[in-house]
Amino acid sequence: QVQLVESGGGSVQAGGSLRLSCLASGYNYRPNCMAWFRQAPGQEREGVAHIYINGEETRYHPSVKGRFTISQVTTPDHAKTTLYLQMDSLKPEDTAAYYCAADKDCVGYRTRQHFSIEAFNYWGQGTQVTVSS
Repeated sequence: QVQLVESGGGSVQAGGSLRLSCLASGYNYRPNCMAWFRQAPGQEREGVAHIYINGEETRYHPSVKGRFTISQVTTPDHAKTTLYLQMDSLKPEDTAAYYCAADKDCVGYRTRQHFSIEAFNYWGQGTQVTVSS
């Protein structure tokens, strides 16, 4: 059973930075597609950043492009993967709960619907990011 555990959320002033981490473990085969989503109160969950690990391809929501960077590090034995989201120049509208997700078969990537929620098999519990003006 794949486990995703996020950390790194918190409160920051506008213009500041945060780095989120997501430790993925418990898998037999490393998921090759992972992503960060966020959900603000009263709003739908939206995809923020996606990475196709084997091809080192990334994709971003237009509202965060140029400010957020997704990356990952896998242990040499492929037993664990840590997904990161570096968030710079944060804005109050970035305030949300941020979720790490894994699409083990890269369904979203292969159908060019990178942020299709239905494509993601595993989800973390979320970490809160609050940006004050």
